[in-house]
Amino acid sequence: MLQITSSRKRTFVCMDALDECMLGNRVKLLDSLNKILQNFPGTRVFATGRPQIRPEMGRRLAGRVASLFISPKRDDIIGYIRTRLDEDTDPDAMDDSLEADILKKIPEDISEMYVEVTLGKLPRVIH
Repeated sequence: MLQITSSRKRTFVCMDALDECMLGNRVKLLDSLNKILQNFPGTRVFATGRPQIRPEMGRRLAGRVASLFISPKRDDIIGYIRTRLDEDTDPDAMDDSLEADILKKIPEDISEMYVEVTLGKLPRVIH
């Protein structure tokens, strides 16, 4: 389907959490995208994932990528969690100690993400 669409128009493909895709499926997907990029250079791919798949994306997409590392700010994470906790329909289910633990632990465990963007013929790495 992507090959047919890409052959007719400029195409933008967006994928989120590529690192969560099963390895076998991810390999097939990246190889298919590589063929599309070779045959239809107007196609652009925007993908997010954790840093451990960056080398695989570089290999499978034949170096047609630029990387941008992004990391959420601690205050933004805490603000999001507070908003979600405030929306709780059963506020009595959580005491202050548990809320404090959640607000401490989750921001500590958030990992870096990165974005891969295909640029066509000339890759550029952004740090």
